[in-house]
Amino acid sequence: MIVKLIVRGMLVGLLAGLFAAVFAYTAGEPRIDRAIALEEAAAAASPAGAHSHEAAQPAHSHDEDEAPVSRNGQRLGLFLALGLYGVAVGGLFALVYAAVRGRVGPRSEPVLAVTLAAAAFLAIVLVPFLKYPANPPAVGDPETINQRTVLYLTAVVVGILAVGAGTAAYRYASRSEPWLRWLAGGASLLVPVAAAWILLPEIDEVPPGFPADLLWDFRIASLGTQAVFWFGVGALFAFAARRRSPV
Repeated sequence: MIVKLIVRGMLVGLLAGLFAAVFAYTAGEPRIDRAIALEEAAAAASPAGAHSHEAAQPAHSHDEDEAPVSRNGQRLGLFLALGLYGVAVGGLFALVYAAVRGRVGPRSEPVLAVTLAAAAFLAIVLVPFLKYPANPPAVGDPETINQRTVLYLTAVVVGILAVGAGTAAYRYASRSEPWLRWLAGGASLLVPVAAAWILLPEIDEVPPGFPADLLWDFRIASLGTQAVFWFGVGALFAFAARRRSPV
């Protein structure tokens, strides 16, 4: 039954989210701590920041100036957020899997699960990342957050449509030679991505002097977190598909 499939997807998503959280904690948190330290040092070194700190010192203690949520609380929230994200995405993944099973993609259910997870990673993560990669704290103007959010979601929609167009073109050319099928699918995928790359505006808000190695390492860690999540979804769902009873 479809309910069992959705529950299975939610459990798979939860496990994959926790795996991704472990990776993010190991690879990403040290970069975030370093970026926060740079942001605080820059604020303390600026004349405005030093003046405001001196003015506020008699009225506020150091504890009162701390962030509402401690770094330890944020780290715990990382596991909670990715776990809940995994549950939601896992349920949606199961629905899409049920919709395409037997209609689109490989006949083998485990191979279909891995293929679907790879397609989701490409559409939802990789395509937007190539245009608008993740940035650590201290990078980005708070006043442009709405614009950046809209542009990122636009890139996600482009990625989903591009993968859908590539899949449709591949199926349409199913009676052609294999190289022609791959050419049709690849071209239908790349054309909208290239068009979006050209037409969507650039966003470059990296402050002068920000360490390039920190920016690069953070972005790789962010991409790696998503890769671990989607690899986990595909692999775990494929394992469950091999061992499941008919639904």
